[in-house]
Amino acid sequence: MQVYRDGALRLVRVGPLGAFANNAYVVADEASGEAAIVDMPAEGEKLLAAVEGLRVAAILLTHTHPDHWASYRQVKAATGAPVYCHPAEEGMPRSQIDVPLADGQEIAVGRLRLRVLYTPGHTPGSCCFYIGRYLMSGDTLFPGGPGHSRTPADLQQEIASITGKLYLLPDETIVLPGHGEGTTIGQSKREYAVFASRPHPPDLCGDVLWEQS
Repeated sequence: MQVYRDGALRLVRVGPLGAFANNAYVVADEASGEAAIVDMPAEGEKLLAAVEGLRVAAILLTHTHPDHWASYRQVKAATGAPVYCHPAEEGMPRSQIDVPLADGQEIAVGRLRLRVLYTPGHTPGSCCFYIGRYLMSGDTLFPGGPGHSRTPADLQQEIASITGKLYLLPDETIVLPGHGEGTTIGQSKREYAVFASRPHPPDLCGDVLWEQS
């Protein structure tokens, strides 16, 4: 578990969780005691321990690959909070989504505001969440490159999401992904410049690294 603080904001990375070493995040306004959860992987009891004493107002999903909502029933039952997800997502029953996410939407967490960035590519409805100096990037952006893409078209869409949305954020923005350690927007942009400087085969997709692919 790692804790980040910025004024009233307390952001906790809970993980690695489960067989896929997922990260979940707790975004809390310390002044009000209100919080939001980002993703709910396996080992939900660890996530629930991280929100003990807080009022969970929202559960936000970066996308609906099963490893990111493996503890849905446990976390939903314990918090009673509505689940937010982009309507383009196809990986979980519609009946389990309470509130649709939209690009640019702002979600209140006490007096704090968390902004939704719609970043399709890894999945059709992938979203990232931006607050203060922090970007919770799900499986859209990792240290070294984008998340896994199934087709060349998906990769191109993901690159467009990253360069057209995420790389507009300040270079010092801390990127907190859905698995593993973080990076910064500035570092990722430098790595991407290497990728963009050379040609690539038209069928490129899958696990792409900016400096090696």
